[in-house]
Amino acid sequence: MTPGRPCVISAALTGVLAKRDLCPAIPYTPSEIGEEARRAADAGAAIVHIHARAPDGGPDWSLETFRAIKEEVRSRSDVIINFSTGAVGIPKEERIAHIRELKPEMAALNMGSMNYAIFSRSRRQFVVDHVFANPFGDIQFFLETMNEAGVRPEMECFDTGHIGNTAPLIELGILRPPYQFSLVMGVLGGIPGTTRNLVHQAGSLPAGSHWQAIGIGLNQWSLAAAAIALGGNVRVGLEDNFYLEEGHMARSNGELVEKAVAMVREQGREPASIAQARAQLELAA
Repeated sequence: MTPGRPCVISAALTGVLAKRDLCPAIPYTPSEIGEEARRAADAGAAIVHIHARAPDGGPDWSLETFRAIKEEVRSRSDVIINFSTGAVGIPKEERIAHIRELKPEMAALNMGSMNYAIFSRSRRQFVVDHVFANPFGDIQFFLETMNEAGVRPEMECFDTGHIGNTAPLIELGILRPPYQFSLVMGVLGGIPGTTRNLVHQAGSLPAGSHWQAIGIGLNQWSLAAAAIALGGNVRVGLEDNFYLEEGHMARSNGELVEKAVAMVREQGREPASIAQARAQLELAA
């Protein structure tokens, strides 16, 4: 990537694990998600990454909820919509149904299986402990469905092996350029979130790939700074990190995007507008 080109900022609005007892700003309902998408877009985000939530904050995979979310977002903004497909214990057909039917511009494609955990040092125990299963058969099924729907796969890579997992899919001809990578760093079970590891991950991508860095927790900011300097794109948002700085919790996704915009400009780049992001990422309008 060219260091001076506009930086595409994504906002991951809600995630699926954390609830409002940890961060009161996390949106649950379609209208709340739509408002957070508007705040993020107004602040400078070109893409919003979205999980669906039930009214009590739990995960929701119903087509009706995703449809309502899309309508709420679209009624407020032309921001690029990226729906999640990541889940534990949900049948693959259910994980991809909203992509097939609603055809968002982008959809997350998790590129490998892993232990996915959160360890509490204060409690000295694992508070989240999952096996995030994404076998090749499921990846191929999701990718073929996205291809049929005309949806760009956003390949979420939590470790170096996940990048390598693209090779057979490229050889089979079902993973086609332009390639869109998200380098997720800092999840326990995946690659640690360091600048050294980010340079390695970015250098391991197929030539000409589009990529963004996703840092978990307060590492979000150091990894965002490194990604901006390397000419990459960045993702921020309440799914990944609640804090603007140690002890200062964000009141909205918009506040996190505002900080990312300031960081982009401090390094001599500009945040990509929604139209610029579509052109740069080679997305159909």
